[in-house]
Amino acid sequence: MSEKVLQGKKNGMMMLLCIIALEVLGVLGIVYAAVRLDDHVTPFNVIILVAAILLTACAPILFSGLKVLKPQEALVLTLFGKYVGTLKEEGFYFVNPFCTSVNPAAKTKLNQSGDVDSGTRSVQKILVSGSNTSVELANKKISLKIMTLNNNRQKINDCLGNPVEIGIAVTWRVTDTAKAVFNVDNYKEYLSLQCDSALRNIVRNYPYDVAPNVDTTGDGLADEGSLRGSSEIVAQKIRDEIQGKVAEAGLEIIEARITYLAYAPEIAAVMLQRQQASAIIDARKMIVDGAVGMVEMALDRLSENETVILDEERKAAMVSNLLVVLCGNHDAQPIVNTGSLY
Repeated sequence: MSEKVLQGKKNGMMMLLCIIALEVLGVLGIVYAAVRLDDHVTPFNVIILVAAILLTACAPILFSGLKVLKPQEALVLTLFGKYVGTLKEEGFYFVNPFCTSVNPAAKTKLNQSGDVDSGTRSVQKILVSGSNTSVELANKKISLKIMTLNNNRQKINDCLGNPVEIGIAVTWRVTDTAKAVFNVDNYKEYLSLQCDSALRNIVRNYPYDVAPNVDTTGDGLADEGSLRGSSEIVAQKIRDEIQGKVAEAGLEIIEARITYLAYAPEIAAVMLQRQQASAIIDARKMIVDGAVGMVEMALDRLSENETVILDEERKAAMVSNLLVVLCGNHDAQPIVNTGSLY
């Protein structure tokens, strides 16, 4: 199914004036025929009366053929089940009054722009006179604007089996109205489900954080790809995955972004302790490296200037004392030795 854009239908104002003129003509015809029939009944006057009544009764049907489109809106039209075409440009149109507009996703409400106003833009409520009931008339127009879908957060296991919670925001728009309406049952729900599926397919290939011996690119070599550190790459892969699925629905995925990423609550505390332990180990390594360098520098300076001549045993004791002072968690308490070194 390919889209067919209808051109040359912007004659709504002219047809509106014509319909009003037909209504006035019908009323005048009824009045004229009624006056003539009061004088004498003739077949001609009867024919005029019947024609005026039919004209007055049928002219309002033409009002259903008047369509108004605002910028970035489209209307898919069918005639007795056959696809006629799509109106895409803003303007005042007149189409076949028996044409019906189709939009299966008119009443679908998702967590996305355009649907977060409780449907006041897409559904009109009309109160039925004499009762407390209301009838909802769904707006069959299809929005061509860029919209953002913010799906609910999902709990997914990464490539190491750790459960993580992740959420994405997908920016999309309708590019082919015929495919969106006729190729899938409901293009909004279809997009939402494909976003969930693509998110699971991509996230399970990455660890939450950098992990050794993990190949995320498929080249057989371990790399440093991760959900936390390679969010741009992951988002691009999610976008490509979704686009490949929704192309047949006439949708274009402009961008996909990760909006939320965290460990699942059941392992968040454990993973936090793991990160803290890793940070402590890295800090200790840095402290030890610095302390060893300072001890080596001190021994070299003492030997170079022959300030103090130490044997191997005294050097070992000095190294031990310096390392204790430099690597300790607390400030060292000085002790003054007033005796001999030996």
